[in-house]
Amino acid sequence: MPTVCFSLADPAAPEVHTLIELLDRYQESLYPSESNHLLPIDVLRQPNVLFLVVRVDGALAGCGAFVNMGDYAEIKRMFVLPEFRGLKLGRRLLEELERRALAAGLMLARLETGIHQPEALGLYERAGYRRRGPFGDYAADPLSVFMEKVLVELA
Repeated sequence: MPTVCFSLADPAAPEVHTLIELLDRYQESLYPSESNHLLPIDVLRQPNVLFLVVRVDGALAGCGAFVNMGDYAEIKRMFVLPEFRGLKLGRRLLEELERRALAAGLMLARLETGIHQPEALGLYERAGYRRRGPFGDYAADPLSVFMEKVLVELA
């Protein structure tokens, strides 16, 4: 059984920065620039952002973040490297982000993802996220799916 570890990370650290660049290239292959809502490294380093990495047996496997928007957490930068998919890391990473959002006093999580990512949509739906309209600064976009979930303490 592999050892899975979640930890806070600096998005500008070389290894993590490379992971984010892979995520950017993946997103750019699916959507035009106006439909990509990628937070740059400098924004991911702001105090209102919690950025996590997941490692499997010490190897960097993925990342995810949330932005504390004051009254909700916006899930951002969810990504698992292809060679680590199938280990349920996305689900576990999302659960860890939700736990930490709750610990920060946030009772609602929101996110934007794209229509060309059925695996992500399935992950979020299985985790209890429901579709909604655009929120925050987002505009309606036929390539975007907006979702939210009320966070509750796990017994």
